[in-house]
Amino acid sequence: MIDRQAESGAAGATRESKAGARLGFRLLTYNIHKAIGVDRRFDPDRIGSVIRHYDPDIALLQEVDRYAPRSGRLDLASHLANLLDHRHRAVSMNVHLKQGRYGNATLTRFPISRQYHIDLTISWRKRRGAQHTRIHVRNGHMVRTVDVFNVHLGLSARERNRQVRMLLESPDVRRLGADDAVIVAGDVNDWRGLLPPLMENEGGFRFARAATGRPIRTFPSYAPTGALDRVFFRGPLSVTHVARSRLSVARVASDHLPLIVDFEFV
Repeated sequence: MIDRQAESGAAGATRESKAGARLGFRLLTYNIHKAIGVDRRFDPDRIGSVIRHYDPDIALLQEVDRYAPRSGRLDLASHLANLLDHRHRAVSMNVHLKQGRYGNATLTRFPISRQYHIDLTISWRKRRGAQHTRIHVRNGHMVRTVDVFNVHLGLSARERNRQVRMLLESPDVRRLGADDAVIVAGDVNDWRGLLPPLMENEGGFRFARAATGRPIRTFPSYAPTGALDRVFFRGPLSVTHVARSRLSVARVASDHLPLIVDFEFV
């Protein structure tokens, strides 16, 4: 059952910010698990319905298949972009299968002027990456730029620490200054909550958290115990609302719940 108050509150925050003097946008990050739900059913339209409910301006997706047999050989990023009517997208394939590939996808209603894949793979471990997009947020004559890094990090704490340092030391991040709006978000697999201090101390990032100050649990979707999906930000941005999905369909559509964050430029 949908929590109507929580759902409408999450949707209302962005509408209010868009109507006000400041320029706001909604970001959603979601590990879609190749559009295969916890019921083992492949259903990209179900994933699309969950995302569409929150009407994000920017959707950061992980585990997005392209031409893999398990997902009907669909280009999932293209399929979901069409469902959402998001004209702009960037796709970075991390893992090559015998047939097909999968990786990260950024879907947005705003123009993208830069896209680049940053390889975060550590030696023999599973291939991982960060997808960098420069997105131009618009509302009427107001235009602001935000650099977004869509990440999917490794399963061990040591691996994740190295990957975060690789990202922070990459030219794409190092050339961004204190006045640039920057977001790093995605499935960070951080069960122990070790990454927020690292991102803060070494990268100057803040952690988008709920009003209670606690991380929001998103995994597993049917009974969340781990805050594996996180959003970090720095520069001229403020967070007006943070929530995970409360839709009953989201508890089945993937093994993760989507995390939704409303931002304003300051």
